[in-house]
Order: sequence, then structure tokens, then C-alpha cells
Amino acid sequence: MTVFGTIKDYHKNLTATNTNCVDTVNYYLQQIEQKKQLNAFVEIFAAEALQKANELDIKRKNGEPLKKLHGVVIAIKDVICYKGHKVTAASKILGGFTSIYSATAVQRLLDEDAIIIGNCNCDEFAMGSTNENSVYGNVLNAADETKVPGGSSGGSAVAVQAGLCMVSLGSDTGGSVRQPADFCGIVGIKPTYGRISRYGLIAYASSFDQIGIFSNSVYDAALLLEVMSGADEFDSTALSMPLASKEASGNTTNSDLLSKLDTDKKYKIAYFKEALYHPSLDKEIQENILLLIEKLRAAGHTVTTVDFDLLDYVVPAYYVLTTAEASSNLSRFDGVRFGYRTKTAVKDLTDLYKHSRSEGFGKEVQRRIMLGTFVLSAGYYDAYFSKAQQVRKLLVDKTKTIFAEYDAVILPTSPTTAFTFGEKTEDPIAMYLADIYTVFANLTGIPGISVPLFKHSNNMPFGLQIMTAKTDELTLLQLSQHLMQHYKSLSCINN
Repeated sequence: MTVFGTIKDYHKNLTATNTNCVDTVNYYLQQIEQKKQLNAFVEIFAAEALQKANELDIKRKNGEPLKKLHGVVIAIKDVICYKGHKVTAASKILGGFTSIYSATAVQRLLDEDAIIIGNCNCDEFAMGSTNENSVYGNVLNAADETKVPGGSSGGSAVAVQAGLCMVSLGSDTGGSVRQPADFCGIVGIKPTYGRISRYGLIAYASSFDQIGIFSNSVYDAALLLEVMSGADEFDSTALSMPLASKEASGNTTNSDLLSKLDTDKKYKIAYFKEALYHPSLDKEIQENILLLIEKLRAAGHTVTTVDFDLLDYVVPAYYVLTTAEASSNLSRFDGVRFGYRTKTAVKDLTDLYKHSRSEGFGKEVQRRIMLGTFVLSAGYYDAYFSKAQQVRKLLVDKTKTIFAEYDAVILPTSPTTAFTFGEKTEDPIAMYLADIYTVFANLTGIPGISVPLFKHSNNMPFGLQIMTAKTDELTLLQLSQHLMQHYKSLSCINN
């Protein structure tokens, strides 16, 4: 069968009877089998996907109009619930657990006739930047199998990168969609906090977590965002305001988002001097972004530097706050009500908890639970947790000031291209510091995207991160589409 560039192309071919949903699903199942060494999937729903595809083909033959995601083959991260299917967060402690309900995001995909083909490998409980913290083993980067795919949504990224599905869902607590998208050379968007309901997303840090999207095009990411966004009675933090509106403008219109993506608007863009000249940033990544800035200016866009003296505080504040929330959220996994329970003989309930959690949680999850418990303890709460909350407030205020003047901020997505396996596993601090450019969007709740514009001289892809004001996904997607159309494959090494 033909591999289609976008969902729109796919639907045109379905309508023209050049393909059908059953052949499409069979194609992706073959690709998954041929590339199973990548370890992108935890479980494949082959029979179910083929049955749904056959039902959709019959609907189409009977003249029923196509819904927005008719026959679109989607993979979901193993932290997102799908009724009647296992969800384990890539952890031994949830081994064998079957979800009793579907996440709101998943249900909205199904309501538009999407086909869920399987769930994807990830870092345990979404804690990690390399997908080396999974009970199912490492996910390999399809561009170079000696390199990590990024994390925590590494399996979901590779599923799109390697052509194992059309689009996929991940979750982004501090960059877990944008960073693997960067490492794998695809589009990865984290919407505004609350844009997509968190109901059915296994919690890591509840005030940071957001379901995100991987795709090969901005158009496909926008379509999934449009389908999944909106108020939800099961999540009080879910936004009810229209997707195509900007919070500050008071605009409540919500005409078709996709029709607004192509625009000739000239943008006013900021970048942080401290970020682009940070000592941790790879020189070639820096040079490529500076070249892009020059080209944008030459094309009539305004691109100026903004001082941002809080950059070195974002990673410490992020890890204090997220580990504190993780310490609370993960206390529910105790070996009593569901999931893994120790086989060791125990003296009492406390002993059962200790053994079950010590055996069920991996090292990185244990590290973050202990760190979170420490910063919440009576003697250290004010010194760490309260201070981190104050930093978060300063960041939110600074963000509002910036977006009162600028349409967008551009940054690197990651300081380097994809790491080699094992390169950072012995130094968790170095791993945490690699999140320096992505955690800012989660701390402030603003939307961010990584778009695949560049290729390094080491042959690995890398992207540009774009952020816009809270709830202004329209500008985010428009600028991303513009950059993908006019500046993709830009590289200073070829100039």
C-alpha cells in the first residue's frame, strides 16, 4: 500500500477507493513485526484493530460520511488507560493490571473512528529522558539503534518515526513528548496545561502532566488536538475555552482550526540569550538556530533576544515540585488493592508495603519518591518546596510579561542530539540537567512544540522548540506550520 503523508491524504485515498482500512492496519502490523527489535510496543491489539478496520470499510461502502479520524491508526503510551486493555506504566508494580475505563482522550479518538493499534513502551511512570527505565527494556532509536529515543515517551515517538502507526499519544510532564520528538526527528506537541483532559492518564506530577501528540506533520497534530481538547466532567482542570482562542484576547470563536494553519503573518519572536549561549548547548545546534534566526529576520519577521535570568533555576524547581507530587501520587501503589504484591513472607502491613514497593518500583522511581518525600518533610518543606513554588510564580509572571509583547519564544529542545545508551545512566544529575529547555513550559503551563527542522553532522535529527502564550495553540501551530514549510532541512553544515 501507499504510505500517506498526512491524515488528509489518507482520507482522500480511502474516498477514492485506492486503499481501505483493513489493508492499512495489515501494513502497520507488518511494519511492527519487521521492526520489533526497536521494542516500541508493549502490546499489539491486532485482532481488535482489524475488526474495527473491517467495520469502518463496511460503513464507508454503505455511504456513511467519514468522521475526523476514520481509520487513522494510532498508538498510545503505556500510561494512558484504554478500557479492557493492560496499562502498566512500564512498571513491575502494575504488572497484569487491566484498565476498567478509557481515558477521555482515548474515548474521544474512538468516537471519531480512530483505530488503536497498541500501547507503547516508556520510562517507568513517565520518569526518565532516555526510555532506559522500563521494565520491558530499552526502546531503540530508528535513526541509529545505538542511540536512545528520548523519554519518557520513547516508544510512542519511535512508533511514528519508524512508520509503525500514523500518529501516537504520549505524556509530557517536563519534556517527555518534545524531547523524544527532537531525538527522533518528528513533530511533538505539549498543549496548554488542561487543554486535554488528564482523566485516565496515570499521574506522575498532577500540576505538570499533559497528554501530548506525536506526528509527522503539524496538520495531523492539530487534528488530534482538535478532537481531544475540551471540558471534561471527570477532570476539573480541563479547559472549556475554545481551542483557537487566546486567553488574553477574550476571543471565544472556534472556527475550524485546521483551516487557519497556513498564514503569511509576520511574527514577533523572542529567544533567551541565556539559553542559546548556555555552556551545555551543542555548538552545532546553536549555529543552526542562529542561522534560522538570521533567515527569519531576512524574511521580515522580528526576532529579538530577551534576558532570562531565571534559566538556571528551572530544573531545580521542576525536580523539587514534581518529585513531591510523585511521592504523593505513587503512594497508592502499595501491593494491596491491585498490581504487584511481594511473595516474601511479611510480618505486618507495613512490611508488605515495604517489600512490594521495593521490589515493584525501579531505581529511578524509587529515587524520585525518596527525593519528593524529603522535600515535603517537616524540616525541609520551607527550604525546598516553598522556595520552588516561589520560583514557579516568578516564572509564570515573567512568561506573561514576555507574551504581552511577543507572539512566540524559540529555544533548543535539547542541549544535544540523542545520547548513546548508558551515557548518562550513572549520573542522574547530568540526566536531569538535560531537561533545561523543556521543563519551563510545564512549570508555567504554556504550550510547546518541537518541530524537526535540522540534521546534525553526526547524522542525527534535532528540532526547534516553540512556545506561545497560555491557550494560544493557534499561533503555536501556525508558526510551526510556517517553519516546516519554509525552513525544514535547514543546516549550517550545508551552507
